[in-house]
Amino acid sequence: MKHPKRKQVVPGFGISMGVTLTLLSLIVLIPMASLVMNASTMGIHTFVSTVTDKRILSGYLVSFTCALTAAIINGVFGVILAWVLVRYDFPFKRFLDGLIELPFALPTAVAGIALTTLYSDKGMFGKILSIWGIKVSYTKLGIIVAMVFIGIPFVVRTIQPVLEDLDPQYEEAAGVLGASKARIFIKVVLPEILPSLLTGFGLAFARAIGEYGSVVFIAGNIPFKTEIAPLLIMSKLEQFNYDGANAIALVMLIVSFVILFAINSVQVYANRFTRE
Repeated sequence: MKHPKRKQVVPGFGISMGVTLTLLSLIVLIPMASLVMNASTMGIHTFVSTVTDKRILSGYLVSFTCALTAAIINGVFGVILAWVLVRYDFPFKRFLDGLIELPFALPTAVAGIALTTLYSDKGMFGKILSIWGIKVSYTKLGIIVAMVFIGIPFVVRTIQPVLEDLDPQYEEAAGVLGASKARIFIKVVLPEILPSLLTGFGLAFARAIGEYGSVVFIAGNIPFKTEIAPLLIMSKLEQFNYDGANAIALVMLIVSFVILFAINSVQVYANRFTRE
């Protein structure tokens, strides 16, 4: 006897997959495909000469190295912030927890102006740092500071739920068996948070690569020193050189995809390792 099919409250697989593919195509696939098609009309010689220009290569180097450095810093301090917010109770904890998401809500231009004002030679932090000969505004260090600011919420918010679900009894048991605090963190805590840490690292890195508003003010945009790739794309667009802008954007897209694919591959391996 055949059992009647249950009526599903949510749409079935066909409708859900159709909506998913439609949205994915409209928002991601078609824009990326149009970028590739527009760049392909340039011709190989023009494309290569555009993307290998010394100024463009310098912009790529600044963007990717600063983004990678900022993502590493966010990875370290993001773990510390998430640990403090989950494992300790202190006054104004909720307020501090809410401040973590401020970079999400704050317009990037406002963040850039605020950071530039604080870290300029006459700013609150810039005056103190200048005593030790440290210059932040209009340097690569300033770019990293801006990228850290906009990327830290990604790491904290991906690690927090994992730490909240992690039972402290495992750490206590390791401590009873004689393990040091450093060994407990490396052997017990780190394997559990590693997949989410890699996710947060990848998100922070991706956001930093494409960041424009908060970086352009504090960078100073000095050619061959502090020019970032997104600024060069905007410069090409202002000159109505759409082919050049497409070429630079396509290279950034390819390199970013390769790096994120590598990070996701490591994350998959880390997930398998923790399950075993």
